[in-house]
Amino acid sequence: MTRIFRALFNYFIKGLLIVVPLGAAFFLIFWIVSRIDSALNLSSEIWVDSHGKPLYIPGLGIVTVIVVVLVAGVLVTNVITDPIKRWFARWLNRLPLFKFLYSSIKDLTEAFVGEEKKFNEPVIVEVNEFGLKKIGFLVQKDLAKLNLPGEVAVYFPYSYSFAGQIVIIAADKVKPLDKNAADMMKFVISGGVSGLD
Repeated sequence: MTRIFRALFNYFIKGLLIVVPLGAAFFLIFWIVSRIDSALNLSSEIWVDSHGKPLYIPGLGIVTVIVVVLVAGVLVTNVITDPIKRWFARWLNRLPLFKFLYSSIKDLTEAFVGEEKKFNEPVIVEVNEFGLKKIGFLVQKDLAKLNLPGEVAVYFPYSYSFAGQIVIIAADKVKPLDKNAADMMKFVISGGVSGLD
C-alpha cells in the first residue's frame, strides 16, 4: 500500500511540474488579455441589441489596441515629420510629470523592442573580492559625461521580476558573455533555472 501511495504521489508531483507552469502561463496571458479587452472595449457603449440592452463584443478591445498601434506605426513612419516631432517635444516639456513618465516608459519599451535594443550585450561582473559574480547587461560603454572615464553602466535585472538596478563599475571588471541576450535575460529572471538549454 505504501509503495502504491508513493508511486501515486510521485506521479502527482510530476504532473504538478507540468500543469502548474502551463496553467499559470495561460492564466496570466488570459488575465492580461481580458483586462485589456474589458478596459478598452467600447462595444457596450456604442451598440445595443433589439431589446435596448448594451451589446458586448468580446475581443473588440484587443482588436482596437492592435489597430491603434498599427495606425500609430504607419503614421510615425510615413506621415509625421521632424517639425511635428519637435512640436510634440516642446509640448511635452510643458508637462514635466507626463514627460518623465512618457520618456521613461518609451526608453524601457525601446530597450526591449526598439531598433537599438539596450539589453543585447550580456556580461558577467565580478562584484567583490571573494569572486562573487553577477550576470547583467552592458547599457552604457562611455560615462565620460558623468566624469567617470573608464567606467561603464551595467543593468542587473532581478530574478522573478521586471525590476532591476543599474550599477557603475570599472570597465576591466566587466567580461562579455558569448551567449544570446534573450537566453541570458531568461536565465537571470528565472533565478538561474532556465535559459541555458
